[in-house]
Amino acid sequence: MPETPTTIQALYRARPTVRINGQEYAKVRELVVSMAMNEQEGGLSALELRLTNVASDVSGGADLAFEDDKILRLGEAIALYSGDETAPQEIFRGLITGLEAKFPENDAPQLIVLAEDRLQQARMIRRTQVHLNASIADLARQLANQLELNPVITGLGESIGPQVQLDESDLAFLRRLLRRYDGDLQVVGDELHVSPRGEVRRGALELQLHSQLRQARVLADLAHQTTEVTIAGWDASQGRRIVGRSRGGQAGPGRGRTGAQVLQRTLGDRHHHIAHLAASTEAEAHALADAAFDAEARRFVCVEATAEGNPTLRVGSHVRLRGMGDRFDNTFYVTRTCHRFDLTRGYETDFEAESAFWGGNP
Repeated sequence: MPETPTTIQALYRARPTVRINGQEYAKVRELVVSMAMNEQEGGLSALELRLTNVASDVSGGADLAFEDDKILRLGEAIALYSGDETAPQEIFRGLITGLEAKFPENDAPQLIVLAEDRLQQARMIRRTQVHLNASIADLARQLANQLELNPVITGLGESIGPQVQLDESDLAFLRRLLRRYDGDLQVVGDELHVSPRGEVRRGALELQLHSQLRQARVLADLAHQTTEVTIAGWDASQGRRIVGRSRGGQAGPGRGRTGAQVLQRTLGDRHHHIAHLAASTEAEAHALADAAFDAEARRFVCVEATAEGNPTLRVGSHVRLRGMGDRFDNTFYVTRTCHRFDLTRGYETDFEAESAFWGGNP
């Protein structure tokens, strides 16, 4: 798969497009000086939009640009699009949750707009309740209905038994269960996406070092790798002890040697027993062991990088990185991104990604 240009134009404007309640305003577009949109596993994307807060008026003078409270207001819906200005792609949709005024000593006043996606509403209220015979899919649908989002759910429909939500927000509760069972959630437009981690693939792209991939730092680390994970529990219905074992389930994208294989050949076997997780069935014990093993295995090779601004580079994307040598060239799963724009550097995307595999010859 060759590196795909972000636009067919040799030169293009990458100034972000901003829509407030679905409407574009020329004053907002022209006064944007920077933006940063951060997203991560577990959802809750955040936007910081910085604007010059001074503009000329019809009388030929100048005044604060956004103090009339007509465009940028707390609670208003905001969407941000990036990439080629002639064909921008949406990378954020949410609500304005903060407005900050900044008055530098030697520069024009600025207005900083802070926004979060719709999951913001799910982190505001803590609850204590018991969910009987719960499944992650059902809990995700309930959350989607509360937020008026369309649920897009893959798998995770099996009962996980009674679950206690103890002084937790709905978002924190669902995130905790998804980490336990190796799932992820994201808000995409007006949809809530919830899937097992191994089935998430929001897109695929290739980046070449010193081309669209501007810089990278990559690390292969055996410190937290294991060759086996075990979790014990008690099956009350059968009156017996149960043990779940895992040597890996969903490794994610990439090719080569796993951390467990390299560990076994260099330092020897390393078994890890997790004592703080309780399991009541054998199936649950195996699922928890798989989730714990895979979470560490996928972080065997981690990369932090900066690329030419690309709106398709999102959390959950599979990105093929080239030009870093045979050992480190591979396909990685993106776990965090920061889409940045300013008037000096233009549009860039910082990202973190991980892979369970290391290239090179055995």
